[in-house]
Amino acid sequence: MEDRWRVVYTASGMTNARIVAGRLETEEIPFRLKYEAAGEIYAIVINRLGEVEILVPESFFEAARKALSTHFDEKDLNWQNSSE
Repeated sequence: MEDRWRVVYTASGMTNARIVAGRLETEEIPFRLKYEAAGEIYAIVINRLGEVEILVPESFFEAARKALSTHFDEKDLNWQNSSE
C-alpha cells in the first residue's frame, strides 16, 4: 500500500523550495514539489501564486519535520581549510 503524501512545508518561491528539498534529500527523505507553473516561469510570488508545497510520504512526515526544525551554527560545520 502506497503512502499518502502530506505537505511538510510551503516555500515562498522555487529557490527556497530547493533549499528545503536539499535538506530532505540529505536525510534521504523522499519528497515531491507541487507548484503552479506560472509562478516558476515568471518567478513571482503573489497571493499563493509562486508558492511551492513540499510533500513527503506520511511515513516520513515526522522525520521530515524533525529534519527541517534542526538548525546549525557555524561551529557545527566541519570546515576544511582550502589551503591544506
